[in-house]
Amino acid sequence: MAGWERKQTDTDKGIVIPDDWPGYPLDLFTYPEHYSEDLDCVYIPHGVIMDRTERLARNILEDLGDHDIVVLCVLKGGFQFCADLVDCIKVLCRNSNKTLPMRVDFIRLKSYLNDLSTPDLHIVGADNLSVLNGKNVLIVEVLSPSFPQAIVDTGKTMKTLLDHVESFKPKMIKVAGLLVKRVPSGTGYLPDYVGFEISNRFVVGYALDYNEYFRDLNHICVISDRGKQKYKI
Repeated sequence: MAGWERKQTDTDKGIVIPDDWPGYPLDLFTYPEHYSEDLDCVYIPHGVIMDRTERLARNILEDLGDHDIVVLCVLKGGFQFCADLVDCIKVLCRNSNKTLPMRVDFIRLKSYLNDLSTPDLHIVGADNLSVLNGKNVLIVEVLSPSFPQAIVDTGKTMKTLLDHVESFKPKMIKVAGLLVKRVPSGTGYLPDYVGFEISNRFVVGYALDYNEYFRDLNHICVISDRGKQKYKI
Protein backbone atom coordinates (compact mmCIF):
# COMPACT_ATOMS: atom_id res chain seq x y z
CA MET A 1 0.00 0.00 0.00
CA ALA A 2 1.46 3.35 -1.01
CA GLY A 3 2.94 5.32 1.85
CA TRP A 4 2.92 2.39 4.26
CA GLU A 5 6.33 0.86 3.75
CA ARG A 6 8.81 2.15 6.32
CA LYS A 7 11.82 0.94 8.27
CA GLN A 8 11.11 0.29 11.91
CA THR A 9 13.53 0.28 14.81
CA ASP A 10 13.29 -1.90 17.89
CA THR A 11 11.76 1.01 19.79
CA ASP A 12 8.82 0.96 17.37
CA LYS A 13 7.76 -2.33 18.96
CA GLY A 14 6.95 -0.54 22.19
CA ILE A 15 7.57 -2.09 25.59
CA VAL A 16 8.31 -5.78 25.02
CA ILE A 17 6.77 -8.09 27.63
CA PRO A 18 8.55 -11.48 27.47
CA ASP A 19 6.78 -14.80 27.02
CA ASP A 20 7.65 -15.95 30.54
CA TRP A 21 6.17 -12.86 32.22
CA PRO A 22 3.75 -14.27 34.87
CA GLY A 23 1.90 -11.03 35.50
CA TYR A 24 1.10 -9.57 38.91
CA PRO A 25 -0.90 -11.39 41.61
CA LEU A 26 -4.51 -10.26 41.65
CA ASP A 27 -4.47 -9.46 45.37
CA LEU A 28 -2.04 -6.58 44.76
CA PHE A 29 -4.72 -4.61 42.91
CA THR A 30 -8.36 -3.59 43.12
CA TYR A 31 -10.77 -4.88 40.48
CA PRO A 32 -14.50 -5.77 40.31
CA GLU A 33 -15.26 -8.48 42.84
CA HIS A 34 -17.52 -10.32 40.40
CA TYR A 35 -14.40 -11.29 38.44
CA SER A 36 -12.54 -12.68 41.45
CA GLU A 37 -12.29 -16.24 40.07
CA ASP A 38 -12.29 -15.37 36.39
CA LEU A 39 -8.76 -13.98 36.02
CA ASP A 40 -5.29 -15.48 36.22
CA CYS A 41 -3.29 -12.30 36.78
CA VAL A 42 -3.00 -8.56 36.19
CA TYR A 43 -0.93 -8.48 33.02
CA ILE A 44 -0.51 -4.69 32.60
CA PRO A 45 -1.66 -2.40 35.42
CA HIS A 46 -3.80 0.61 34.57
CA GLY A 47 -1.16 3.10 35.72
CA VAL A 48 1.42 1.60 33.37
CA ILE A 49 -1.09 1.76 30.51
CA MET A 50 -1.69 5.46 31.17
CA ASP A 51 2.01 6.32 31.38
CA ARG A 52 2.70 4.54 28.10
CA THR A 53 -0.32 6.21 26.45
CA GLU A 54 1.06 9.63 27.40
CA ARG A 55 4.38 8.74 25.77
CA LEU A 56 2.58 7.66 22.58
CA ALA A 57 0.63 10.93 22.61
CA ARG A 58 3.93 12.82 22.76
CA ASN A 59 5.30 10.85 19.82
CA ILE A 60 2.15 11.45 17.78
CA LEU A 61 2.18 15.19 18.51
CA GLU A 62 5.87 15.41 17.57
CA ASP A 63 5.25 13.62 14.27
CA LEU A 64 1.84 14.97 13.26
CA GLY A 65 1.62 18.31 15.07
CA ASP A 66 0.08 21.17 13.08
CA HIS A 67 -1.72 18.69 10.78
CA ASP A 68 -5.49 18.35 10.94
CA ILE A 69 -6.26 14.66 11.52
CA VAL A 70 -9.26 12.38 11.64
CA VAL A 71 -8.95 9.91 14.50
CA LEU A 72 -10.64 6.66 13.46
CA CYS A 73 -11.42 4.68 16.60
CA VAL A 74 -11.84 0.91 16.15
CA LEU A 75 -14.74 -0.17 18.39
CA LYS A 76 -15.56 -1.64 20.71
CA GLY A 77 -12.25 -2.57 22.29
CA GLY A 78 -10.48 0.59 21.22
CA PHE A 79 -12.80 3.13 22.82
CA GLN A 80 -10.96 3.46 26.15
CA PHE A 81 -7.49 3.64 24.62
CA CYS A 82 -8.73 6.13 22.02
CA ALA A 83 -10.39 8.34 24.64
CA ASP A 84 -7.29 8.34 26.85
CA LEU A 85 -4.94 8.93 23.92
CA VAL A 86 -7.00 11.86 22.63
CA ASP A 87 -7.16 13.34 26.14
CA CYS A 88 -3.37 13.07 26.48
CA ILE A 89 -2.87 14.79 23.12
CA LYS A 90 -5.21 17.61 24.13
CA VAL A 91 -3.33 18.16 27.40
CA LEU A 92 0.01 18.22 25.58
CA CYS A 93 -1.33 20.68 23.01
CA ARG A 94 -2.16 23.12 25.79
CA ASN A 95 1.49 23.11 26.87
CA SER A 96 3.23 22.92 23.50
CA ASN A 97 4.05 25.17 20.59
CA LYS A 98 2.47 22.50 18.39
CA THR A 99 -1.21 21.79 17.99
CA LEU A 100 -3.11 18.83 16.55
CA PRO A 101 -6.66 19.66 15.47
CA MET A 102 -8.68 16.45 15.66
CA ARG A 103 -12.07 15.10 14.79
CA VAL A 104 -13.06 11.60 15.88
CA ASP A 105 -15.00 9.00 13.91
CA PHE A 106 -15.77 5.36 14.68
CA ILE A 107 -15.63 1.97 13.02
CA ARG A 108 -16.27 -1.51 14.38
CA LEU A 109 -14.65 -4.84 13.51
CA LYS A 110 -16.39 -8.05 14.53
CA SER A 111 -14.94 -11.53 14.11
CA TYR A 112 -15.05 -13.29 17.52
CA LEU A 113 -17.18 -15.92 19.18
CA ASN A 114 -15.87 -16.90 22.61
CA ASP A 115 -12.05 -16.98 22.26
CA LEU A 116 -12.15 -18.09 18.63
CA SER A 117 -12.62 -15.97 15.55
CA THR A 118 -15.31 -16.50 12.96
CA PRO A 119 -14.33 -16.97 9.31
CA ASP A 120 -15.68 -13.61 8.21
CA LEU A 121 -14.68 -10.12 9.27
CA HIS A 122 -17.51 -7.62 9.48
CA ILE A 123 -16.79 -3.89 9.27
CA VAL A 124 -19.68 -2.10 10.93
CA GLY A 125 -20.38 1.60 10.45
CA ALA A 126 -17.85 2.00 7.68
CA ASP A 127 -20.17 2.40 4.71
CA ASN A 128 -19.73 6.16 4.55
CA LEU A 129 -16.27 7.39 5.45
CA SER A 130 -16.08 9.92 2.65
CA VAL A 131 -14.90 12.43 5.26
CA LEU A 132 -11.51 10.68 5.08
CA ASN A 133 -10.95 11.87 1.52
CA GLY A 134 -7.78 13.91 1.38
CA LYS A 135 -7.38 13.83 5.17
CA ASN A 136 -4.64 12.66 7.52
CA VAL A 137 -6.05 9.60 9.32
CA LEU A 138 -4.92 8.10 12.62
CA ILE A 139 -6.45 4.64 13.19
CA VAL A 140 -6.58 3.84 16.92
CA GLU A 141 -6.86 0.18 17.90
CA VAL A 142 -6.24 -1.38 21.31
CA LEU A 143 -5.16 -4.83 20.07
CA SER A 144 -3.38 -4.74 16.74
CA PRO A 145 -5.26 -6.98 14.28
CA SER A 146 -2.00 -8.18 12.77
CA PHE A 147 -1.15 -9.96 16.03
CA PRO A 148 -4.61 -10.66 17.45
CA GLN A 149 -6.38 -13.06 19.76
CA ALA A 150 -7.28 -15.64 17.14
CA ILE A 151 -7.60 -16.09 13.36
CA VAL A 152 -6.60 -12.58 12.45
CA ASP A 153 -3.02 -13.49 13.26
CA THR A 154 -2.67 -13.85 9.49
CA GLY A 155 -2.89 -10.06 9.16
CA LYS A 156 -6.07 -10.27 7.08
CA THR A 157 -7.98 -8.04 9.48
CA MET A 158 -5.58 -5.14 9.22
CA LYS A 159 -5.24 -5.56 5.48
CA THR A 160 -9.03 -5.53 5.10
CA LEU A 161 -9.34 -2.43 7.25
CA LEU A 162 -6.50 -0.56 5.55
CA ASP A 163 -7.82 -1.44 2.10
CA HIS A 164 -11.23 -0.13 3.12
CA VAL A 165 -9.85 3.11 4.52
CA GLU A 166 -7.55 3.51 1.51
CA SER A 167 -10.56 3.30 -0.81
CA PHE A 168 -11.66 6.72 0.50
CA LYS A 169 -8.34 8.18 -0.68
CA PRO A 170 -6.96 9.77 2.50
CA LYS A 171 -3.82 11.89 2.31
CA MET A 172 -1.99 9.87 4.96
CA ILE A 173 -2.71 6.89 7.25
CA LYS A 174 -1.03 6.17 10.56
CA VAL A 175 -1.96 3.45 13.08
CA ALA A 176 -1.68 3.57 16.87
CA GLY A 177 -2.03 0.19 18.60
CA LEU A 178 -1.80 -0.25 22.35
CA LEU A 179 -1.01 -3.97 22.08
CA VAL A 180 0.57 -6.20 19.46
CA LYS A 181 0.86 -9.95 19.91
CA ARG A 182 3.72 -12.22 19.00
CA VAL A 183 2.25 -15.13 17.07
CA PRO A 184 4.07 -17.63 14.80
CA SER A 185 1.95 -16.86 11.75
CA GLY A 186 1.96 -13.08 12.13
CA THR A 187 2.63 -10.92 9.09
CA GLY A 188 5.35 -8.87 10.74
CA TYR A 189 3.27 -5.71 10.39
CA LEU A 190 3.60 -3.20 13.24
CA PRO A 191 1.48 -0.10 13.84
CA ASP A 192 3.30 3.21 13.60
CA TYR A 193 2.82 3.74 17.34
CA VAL A 194 2.94 0.70 19.63
CA GLY A 195 2.26 0.58 23.35
CA PHE A 196 3.24 -2.96 24.31
CA GLU A 197 4.37 -6.12 22.51
CA ILE A 198 2.90 -9.11 24.36
CA SER A 199 2.90 -12.88 24.18
CA ASN A 200 0.06 -14.82 22.58
CA ARG A 201 -2.29 -14.86 25.59
CA PHE A 202 -5.98 -14.01 25.66
CA VAL A 203 -6.18 -10.71 27.52
CA VAL A 204 -9.21 -8.79 28.72
CA GLY A 205 -9.90 -5.48 30.43
CA TYR A 206 -9.33 -1.84 29.51
CA ALA A 207 -12.31 -2.29 27.13
CA LEU A 208 -11.05 -5.61 25.73
CA ASP A 209 -13.82 -8.16 26.20
CA TYR A 210 -14.72 -11.82 26.25
CA ASN A 211 -18.28 -12.04 24.91
CA GLU A 212 -18.90 -8.46 26.12
CA TYR A 213 -17.67 -9.13 29.67
CA PHE A 214 -14.56 -7.64 31.31
CA ARG A 215 -14.76 -4.26 29.58
CA ASP A 216 -15.25 -2.75 33.06
CA LEU A 217 -11.74 -3.79 34.18
CA ASN A 218 -9.23 -0.93 34.43
CA HIS A 219 -6.22 -3.24 34.14
CA ILE A 220 -5.33 -5.55 31.27
CA CYS A 221 -5.62 -9.08 32.69
CA VAL A 222 -5.30 -12.68 31.54
CA ILE A 223 -8.63 -14.49 31.62
CA SER A 224 -8.72 -17.84 33.46
CA ASP A 225 -10.11 -21.09 32.07
CA ARG A 226 -12.95 -20.75 34.57
CA GLY A 227 -13.74 -17.32 33.20
CA LYS A 228 -13.84 -18.62 29.64
CA GLN A 229 -16.29 -21.35 30.60
CA LYS A 230 -18.41 -19.05 32.78
CA TYR A 231 -19.01 -16.49 30.04
CA LYS A 232 -19.00 -18.84 27.05
CA ILE A 233 -21.92 -18.56 24.63
